[in-house]
Amino acid sequence: MSQTIKLKKGFDINLAGKAENKTIEVTQPDTFALKPTDFSGLSRPKLVVKEGDNVKAGSPVFFERNVEDILYTSPVSGEIVEIKRAEKRKVLEVKILADKQVEFEKFKAYAASEISNLSKEDALEQLKKSGGWTNIIQRPYGCVANPEDSPKSIFISTFDSSPLAPDYSYVLQGQEQYFQAGIEVLNKFTAGTVHLNVDGKAEVSQLFSNTKNVQLNNINGPHPAGNVGVQIHHIDPIAKGDIVWTVNPVGVAIIGKLFIEGIYDTSRLVALTGSQLKERGYAKMYSGACLNKLVVEGDDNRFISGNVLSGEGVGSEGYLGNYHNQVTVIPEGKYEEFLGWIMPSTKKLSFHKAFGMLTFLNGKDKEFQVDTNTHGEERNFVISGAFEEVMPMDILPTYLFKAIMAEDYDDMEALGIYEVIEEDVALCEFIDISKNPLQEILREGIELIKEG
Repeated sequence: MSQTIKLKKGFDINLAGKAENKTIEVTQPDTFALKPTDFSGLSRPKLVVKEGDNVKAGSPVFFERNVEDILYTSPVSGEIVEIKRAEKRKVLEVKILADKQVEFEKFKAYAASEISNLSKEDALEQLKKSGGWTNIIQRPYGCVANPEDSPKSIFISTFDSSPLAPDYSYVLQGQEQYFQAGIEVLNKFTAGTVHLNVDGKAEVSQLFSNTKNVQLNNINGPHPAGNVGVQIHHIDPIAKGDIVWTVNPVGVAIIGKLFIEGIYDTSRLVALTGSQLKERGYAKMYSGACLNKLVVEGDDNRFISGNVLSGEGVGSEGYLGNYHNQVTVIPEGKYEEFLGWIMPSTKKLSFHKAFGMLTFLNGKDKEFQVDTNTHGEERNFVISGAFEEVMPMDILPTYLFKAIMAEDYDDMEALGIYEVIEEDVALCEFIDISKNPLQEILREGIELIKEG
């Protein structure tokens, strides 16, 4: 039975630079990259290619040594031109000089009517060989799902409430057949429910409202209402020993296209956002695309694969992350201010109604132009109670962070570490007056629990 969830806690960040609902042309970059660092929990990738090899889209590039049958595959066709490594020969990037016309590895194609009768074993085999399996993420831990597990449910959030987020109804327009096929495939892997969660504050696209074999839930509230972790917490919470899988709506369509067309096509409409882009809209890009073809204002900018809260700063020569459907470009903030935040201002964005912050006088529709300046440096952990005001989950984030820093396993479990990943605490990091790297702290705790 469908549910309606109304959330009060949270904070919407209204930034300048939203993508218009139009498709714009961006020159295809020369190089693409597949990065093991995009896949949380992938600790020991084993390469199956070397420099000079030619690959197609869907060709294997590496695999996890502990799970050899799940392949991580190339997003485009071309030549492997560089394998970038760090200390101890850790693989950071596999760079591909792309062909002008992408060629695909061929997998078995099915008529849409055949997919519902496809066996779980056949679906699993195709997903693992093509790279399609990597679209399925496990909670807890936020890592690529283990195909030997049986999740109690699968969750798909059809909206993103983070700053300047893409509109998935626009991104997926015309892909109804692929999306439904992806849902049919996912239903084979759980005896529970596939939850399709929509924004209760907006008109629901027919793409989602007409989807079959799902439970449609309405989620209403400020950010992070669009985070799938928040939705799981209120609909089917995770206890110790539980497994839930999540899939981004773009990933659902990619899976569906894999079975209908027989190709692993990672292309998608990516939202180009941020105040420094000369043109904002949606551009067709393949996963791992280099961002050096984007046209921006100014010379000193932060290129972010993803959103400003939980995305990755990659630089103008960096690459689009495997799970990102948004690129954000904002100014760097390499400056100091006289009296800093003590000076009264209506132009600075803040959650806190402190002396110098008059943000609340602007109204809800005010758009703010931000840069990367943190207006302060890391300091002692101050307990202000603010985290609890923006975390719409029945956990105590302040004490969870402290338990992680103390490496207290029992408290970490009791305080809800199984229910959250980095994006769920990104808003806490944004409003933290102590400027602590809370997302990094949480990931350290998740790895401790996972290995413990």
